[in-house]
Amino acid sequence: MNLPDSPWWREAIIYQVYPRSFLDTTGDGVGDLPGITAKLDYIAALGVDIVWISPFFKSPMKDFGYDVSDYCDVDPLFGTLADFDQLIAKAHDLGLKIMIDQVLSHTAEEHPWFAESRRSGDNPKADWYVWADPRPDGNPPNNWLSVFGGSSWQWDSRRKQYFLHNFLASQPDMNFHNPDVQQAHLDNLRFWLARGVDGVRMDACNFHFHDPELRSNPPALTRDTATVTDVNPYGMQAHVYDKTRPENIDYLKKIRTLLDEFGAIAIGEVGADDALAVMADYTADGDKLHLAYSFNLLTPEFSARHIRTQVEQFEARVKGGWASWSVGNHDSVRVMTRWGGPKPSPALAKVVLAMQLSLKGTPCLYQGDELALTEADVPYDLLQDPYGITFWPEFKGRDGCRTPMPWTADTPNAGFTTGTPWLPVDPAHLAQAASRQEADPDSTLNAARRLIAWRRGQPQLTRGDIVFFDAPEPVLALRRDLAGQPGLLAVFNLGPDTASFDWPEAQGATALSGHGMDGDVAAGVVTLPPFGAWFGTAHE
Repeated sequence: MNLPDSPWWREAIIYQVYPRSFLDTTGDGVGDLPGITAKLDYIAALGVDIVWISPFFKSPMKDFGYDVSDYCDVDPLFGTLADFDQLIAKAHDLGLKIMIDQVLSHTAEEHPWFAESRRSGDNPKADWYVWADPRPDGNPPNNWLSVFGGSSWQWDSRRKQYFLHNFLASQPDMNFHNPDVQQAHLDNLRFWLARGVDGVRMDACNFHFHDPELRSNPPALTRDTATVTDVNPYGMQAHVYDKTRPENIDYLKKIRTLLDEFGAIAIGEVGADDALAVMADYTADGDKLHLAYSFNLLTPEFSARHIRTQVEQFEARVKGGWASWSVGNHDSVRVMTRWGGPKPSPALAKVVLAMQLSLKGTPCLYQGDELALTEADVPYDLLQDPYGITFWPEFKGRDGCRTPMPWTADTPNAGFTTGTPWLPVDPAHLAQAASRQEADPDSTLNAARRLIAWRRGQPQLTRGDIVFFDAPEPVLALRRDLAGQPGLLAVFNLGPDTASFDWPEAQGATALSGHGMDGDVAAGVVTLPPFGAWFGTAHE
């Protein structure tokens, strides 16, 4: 077991598995826990350290597991607790750590806690959720909006009150001002930690508390398009009262105390108006979350300036905390399409990963990005995501990044299932199937393996400080410094054309090899092919 304050997680790489779409072993068209277990060797071969598994708990699946009806059991769709125990055991045998999602801010409407809470205003769980009387005209108590569209208040005829839901109306928000709610979730966390879980990913971790006075949010000074699509009015409010409340800091400290007991870690998802500031607050001082990530690199904007700005702003605000930089996940358009357009070059996947592995922070990779998968075009009649159905056609939801993993190109459904997949396999993904890439030394899969293995031998990239240098777009130039080691220089061409610029810092530098990226420095002039990169050690 690692000591609670051991920095191993700062040097780690996280790989996210979305279980519904990873591998189906039963033929029902939905991925499952035995499917993950069967592919742990594939994940370990990537060279990553932590496997984050999206929710597999009992759920009505209206938000595909992010609506939990039993925090301490596996939904039969995904298997059993015994299946999970086998997954943990094999992962640990392979040297992998397992991180599970925890969705604490809200439950499913079907959760027994909510069933009891909605029965009356005076039962033992009456105030376990956020209830409010209507205004005299029958309207909700304030102007708060749901991330998934419309008011965040839902009328309940049983209690003749509104209940709060920040997401779907079937996902009622819990009242964290009630200490019994806080303890119930700590108990649930303990259940999984005792089973050998190494870490937790805290979903929507800044949504736990709300303003008890239920004050309305003011208009946003600038529209938030990092957290939500620009066709969603949610981004038009400054969310100062419905989330990111100061009381959350003390609760995160309670979670950290529990995690330290087991030597486990936590990474928090932060969707906020000023997400970098919240990330810094939530990871400061070593007594709250170990890591946090935001949507700031999950946006359509792709430029050296944007990436540099996000990292520099976090570093300027952080107080001993740590970031996790993610460019893809189950909520965002796949990075190859988002940053590469309709016909992205496979080389884009390589340079994005090289860049991501070079930023100060713990990289978090999303399943299929190592295969350079593009966003799938799911037709409206096959959509599953209620978020996309609500905002169609300008926003098509999250199904396009959640389609099944293509394991083999020459078997039905790309080897994902023997049945009908819950989302269609994108025919365009067959050429990028893992089986084909395994045999191609120049594939993005093998490039990812090389880069990850090479990074392990560069302590500057895992522990060093970071400084950026001015360079013409689309070039990103940086240096990582670690005491006792030479400065490590890294420069990335994020564009489709050859780039060349004069970088005095590289004068006399020694080029590093083994990473598989193409680039050259001569007399302090850096020349990079399209989507190329160069690494070297600085002349001291």
